[in-house]
Amino acid sequence: MAEKDQSKPLAPAGYNLRSDEEEAMSRELKKLPPRKYIKCCGCITALILIQAVILLVLAFTIFRVKDPVIKMNGMRIGPLELEDSTNLTLVADVSVKNPNVASFIFSNATTSITYNGTVIGQARTPPGKAKARRTLRMNVTVEIIPEKIMAVTRLLSSRAINISSYTRIAGRVKIIKIIKKKCCRETELHHDG
Repeated sequence: MAEKDQSKPLAPAGYNLRSDEEEAMSRELKKLPPRKYIKCCGCITALILIQAVILLVLAFTIFRVKDPVIKMNGMRIGPLELEDSTNLTLVADVSVKNPNVASFIFSNATTSITYNGTVIGQARTPPGKAKARRTLRMNVTVEIIPEKIMAVTRLLSSRAINISSYTRIAGRVKIIKIIKKKCCRETELHHDG
């Protein structure tokens, strides 16, 4: 029984004995022609190149970050409060069209109402998110500053007024948390009323 336990002699640590199976396997590998190795490496290289080309095409077409389109759809006079007749509000209808494959996240937007180059009202809209390939519509309530109206005397004497609105929205688009682009768009609307 003692002879069976020690069928292999002890070898030094730096010397490895090979079993018959390992030797047979190494002989089989040596028998394979180098053509198969070349074909295997060629197929792997071709797959990697195809993936790289696909990623490059996607980066220049679908994943290209485009600026959002901001449009001022119109303005209307808000409800008049009888107890406080000095405050006048305008409601501006603003839409943000996002043509990207990712959401457009924007910070506070500013809308200004001007008359002959003088700002007579201003409003801030809260931050928001325009979903991918969708249009987000917002109603922005702008309070007209009474002191500014009084400073513009032609505004009070004319029956029809010509006002302009200006909206600026700044934000960013992130695609797959890798491609990031900051966007800032502006729109202007002239309204004859």
